Amino acid sequence: MPNRDWWSSLFATIDGKRTQEFAEFLTHDGEFRFGSQPAVHGQANVAAYVEAFFGMIGGSKHELLRTWDADGSTVCEGLVTYTRLDGSQVAIPFVNVFYLRGDKIARYLIYIDNGPLFAG
Repeated sequence: MPNRDWWSSLFATIDGKRTQEFAEFLTHDGEFRFGSQPAVHGQANVAAYVEAFFGMIGGSKHELLRTWDADGSTVCEGLVTYTRLDGSQVAIPFVNVFYLRGDKIARYLIYIDNGPLFAG
């Protein structure tokens, strides 16, 4: 199961907008679902999806609050502070559920309400 360094590395790739490095955390056929959006499958498709999202925000900073593991899956609870393109910021709580295959993520499910990020 992932240790604290793994979590730190994962969120550093996201917060650094390092799309390809982020995609390498997933299996080649990995599934990625962000909030209520449809799932995306495969590393290349996930990378394209995430890159498009990165273009919609100025940045992000993830704070990991808690993690727990069970039967090939791991879960984290946290707070992400997004910087909008206009420089304003909003903090939103999230929970991520990962189904692992070896040391890679086979399913990456993000439970978040991103409505405040794009609110007028």
